[in-house]
Amino acid sequence: MSGRQESVRHPLGPVTELVGRELEAAALRERLRDPAVRLVTVTGRAGVGKSRLAVEVVREIGGEFARVEHPDPAVARPDLPEPHGPSGPHGPSGPHDPAAPHGSAAPHGPAGRILVVLDGCDHEARPAAAAAVEALAGDPRVVVLATAVEPLGVYGEQLLPLAPLPVPGPRRGPVGGAADPHEVQEAASVALFVRRAREADPSFALTLENAGAVAEICTLLDGLPLAVELAARRLRLFPAHLLPGRLRGRTTVLSGGPANAPERHRSLAALAEWSCRGLDDGARALLGRLSVYEPGFGLSAAGLSAEAAVETLLDRGLLAVVGEEQGELRLAVPEPVRSHCRAELADSGGEEAALDAHAERYRLLVTAALPGLRGTGQDRLLRELAAEGANVSGALRRLRERGDSETAAALVLGCRLPWLAQGRLREGLEWCDDTAEAGGPALPEAVRARLADTSGVFALALGDPQEAVRRHRHALALGKGVGDRRQNALVSARLGAALLRAGDPAGARAVLVTALTALESMGVTRGAAEAAGSLAAVLRAEGDRRRARELLDRSVETFRRIRDGRGLAGALRTAAALALEGDESDAADRALRESLRLYGAFGERTELPGVLEEFSLLLLRTAPAQQPRAVRLLAAADTLRGETGAQVPDEWRSAAERARTELSARLGWTDFAVAWAEGVRMTVPAAVAEALSAPAPSRRAAGGAAPEAQSLTPRQVQVALLVSEGMTNRQIAARLDISEWTVVNHVRHVMRRLGCSSRVQVAGAVGRWA
Repeated sequence: MSGRQESVRHPLGPVTELVGRELEAAALRERLRDPAVRLVTVTGRAGVGKSRLAVEVVREIGGEFARVEHPDPAVARPDLPEPHGPSGPHGPSGPHDPAAPHGSAAPHGPAGRILVVLDGCDHEARPAAAAAVEALAGDPRVVVLATAVEPLGVYGEQLLPLAPLPVPGPRRGPVGGAADPHEVQEAASVALFVRRAREADPSFALTLENAGAVAEICTLLDGLPLAVELAARRLRLFPAHLLPGRLRGRTTVLSGGPANAPERHRSLAALAEWSCRGLDDGARALLGRLSVYEPGFGLSAAGLSAEAAVETLLDRGLLAVVGEEQGELRLAVPEPVRSHCRAELADSGGEEAALDAHAERYRLLVTAALPGLRGTGQDRLLRELAAEGANVSGALRRLRERGDSETAAALVLGCRLPWLAQGRLREGLEWCDDTAEAGGPALPEAVRARLADTSGVFALALGDPQEAVRRHRHALALGKGVGDRRQNALVSARLGAALLRAGDPAGARAVLVTALTALESMGVTRGAAEAAGSLAAVLRAEGDRRRARELLDRSVETFRRIRDGRGLAGALRTAAALALEGDESDAADRALRESLRLYGAFGERTELPGVLEEFSLLLLRTAPAQQPRAVRLLAAADTLRGETGAQVPDEWRSAAERARTELSARLGWTDFAVAWAEGVRMTVPAAVAEALSAPAPSRRAAGGAAPEAQSLTPRQVQVALLVSEGMTNRQIAARLDISEWTVVNHVRHVMRRLGCSSRVQVAGAVGRWA
């Protein structure tokens, strides 16, 4: 593409309807109408729709100005009439047409205000546009609306950042299940894709068969409107399910934009080249290096110390902030810039070195995290590794491509705990098998033994204890020749846990007793605590509650001492089950709540569903009024487990299904369905918060109702009880057949009389009445 400045003026003629820009359009209208505002700059990446937004807003409110000018931004200053020319302060008389040539006017413009639209103030046009704005600042009638990739940097400038359209969130539900078309189309990027697809093919419809592919297309394109529109036009040539495969890693193949559009809007390759134009060598080199990183990398993980270059890339939309984790920004090189830079890197011969540097950086990241994963700092490190999960997988792929099986194996083994916490169970199992197979006999026997053992851990987490037993036994067979007593004892402890789940408590006890003795004699503290917890579960299954409690107490105390939050959460879960068998509901509630808090601290996904289910069943037992909350928790647990692909034992599945059937009968199908739908949408933090906000079990006071309950009217007591069930104001209004506004007033009185500042505190106060 040539280095000349393109014409960036767009006639204010017919345009297609804006999609997903209602809030931005309203904000821009409000600012342009504000007499105190003199300059508004709509900023955002190339292709994000800045010009289209400006066109639509000027079309809507242009008649409110005496005059609308839209000169070329490279012109230092447009010609404007004198404040009191021959036609008066409002300019020439006659009706205003916002689509008319510049210089058009309206007789009803307020105080003769003139709107000057400077569209495309980028690259070569940027200095002249800034100068034009400064020159126009001397005329109090003028309001300037500019569009640019980055701010003009002029005093008094108000910014309206325009981000890409939202893309569908991670699909909720069973692994491999179909996406829900209605849920997918709630994302504005998908709504835009569907509209443009129907323009290319009127028969197109979003269906169960293509919704997942459309969602992936919009996600691959980062929701960039121009890219989404170009992709939708490709449906003339390819069915939707084939497009994601064509776009992965090379979105710049998309072209076919309108012939009358600026050159950069006709293809993503041209758009990316235009976006990178004018970068200095340092910023361009940094962008090329970062293009091999998967979205979501952190500043420190990428070794970013060149703050000036990073800020330049952020300002120009060549780096995007995609989140934050523990106070650190998570970044991505957006498409199509990433594909463009990867291609440039490959052409220059620098891609291999960049990929190797990326793999080494993440190998070091995981290696450095291993000591902390066993104790202090575990929750922080698990969250960081979850945020960097895509890049760790990218590093593994590079090591496999390079044939470095031993380094890849070390990285896979280091990912055992992070992958378990993240629920990446099938992926972990496959990496263990693929790495062992790729290394073959050349891989040291000790490494192959550890891979087999780790694969057994993933198999058990997936709900296949027989397969886990087979893999752990294979690991022990490999380990015999190595002679590593410590490792063999750890494998034996995991074998014992698998045997218990496989229905062989006697075999599990024999293996675990030996493993526990060996681990304690060698001073393997964490491994001994795990073995003690597993042996306690065996003794509980055999009915020896006293010895089981003794072992659990030792396990819990050890995990607390070494600050292993995940190990402690698991031991507390077993302690809760033991307490329930002894009819100690309060103790079970305390143990499960602490387990939930620990798992919530680092976003656990594998074990959390089971704890949520156990807590919901306990809730039904101790607080029957909490039925809607129990439904939400059961739904959240079912959804989270489905996402990991894990299976549960038949007896536990039956218990959960019985609870769902009973709840559906008690609540009625409509209320049950509403609560279930709410639970399905819950994230891990939301599900944990929902559980922890439930009132704790307590005995009814001997004197009857609590004093605070006696201070409420009967209707307020009803409302408070329904609030404690987790109902919304609308649901309470429907249940009591009163208006929603009346419910709002009752809730306010309840909160004031009970001394509560939130609905969660109301639920807690109600729980103390029971």
